[in-house]
Amino acid sequence: MDAITALHQRVSQSKLQAPAPDAQQLATLIRAATRAADHGNLQPWRFLTIEGDGLEKLGQLFANVAAAKKTDISQAELDRFKSMPLRAPMIIVAIAKCHAHPKVPQIEQLIAAGAAAQNIINASFALGLGAIWRTGDMAYDDTIKQALGLISNETLDEQIVGFIYIGTPANSASLPREINPQDFFTAWTNE
Repeated sequence: MDAITALHQRVSQSKLQAPAPDAQQLATLIRAATRAADHGNLQPWRFLTIEGDGLEKLGQLFANVAAAKKTDISQAELDRFKSMPLRAPMIIVAIAKCHAHPKVPQIEQLIAAGAAAQNIINASFALGLGAIWRTGDMAYDDTIKQALGLISNETLDEQIVGFIYIGTPANSASLPREINPQDFFTAWTNE
């Protein structure tokens, strides 16, 4: 698939099944991520891949965090949290590595990590894989960040940019809804 077609036709796919990306596909995705726009060439990102038993452990972690926040949580709610990571055969956790830097503010590093995550999503579609970018409360929870090994100190602040659920599409992708570009692009005339 050529790049423009992939960019114009990419859609998120929430219904995913095995197999997960193989080693060669994963290498292609990570290489695409590293080509994201990156002010200062800081490479302010890193990625964790989670699959197999790791998905079940992540689900249990989600359930534990949810139970700690809501003492009267129902079993159905706990089961929902446990099953969240099982919606795909692989999750790629996109992490922004924001360094204290005199010329590149943290927001630019965070955006660069987001661009790297988007490159993974676009490359997934181009390879015929399905992917969806998810966040939610679990992406911003300190217990989750600590369990996943994120670091936060005076010189480095790591943040979860998103959980990229990835696998083989369970259904064929429908074409994206048409959007009028003129709704988003205008010429500035300074008048």
